[in-house]
Amino acid sequence: MLRYLPFLLVLALWIYAFIDCLNTPENEVRGLPKVAWVLIILLFGEVLIGPVAWLVAGKVRAAPGRGGRTWVAPDDNPEFLKSLKDEQARNDERLLKNWEDDLRRREEELRRRESGEEPKES
Repeated sequence: MLRYLPFLLVLALWIYAFIDCLNTPENEVRGLPKVAWVLIILLFGEVLIGPVAWLVAGKVRAAPGRGGRTWVAPDDNPEFLKSLKDEQARNDERLLKNWEDDLRRREEELRRRESGEEPKES
């Protein structure tokens, strides 16, 4: 089984580079036209020259936080945190209103019992 591992790793790198090249917008391709990069990856994929050349020199890779599109974790995203706070505030308001309504109902029930009135059926 281990004798197939190098072949599988080369194949995986070749497939990754090929798909990455196809999905990269034309304005993010460096050095050569996109079609030329696809041909280089296809023709020199078995010896790793094509895929490695694409990964090293073919695509503009923006450093995180330097104008490129960056992914922000939810706990670092201020908009997400604000939405959580807003949702929590709405839940707290609803819970408080339910408690107040329940307290009023119980107080009214207690007053009726003390005055000897029949309790209302709700």
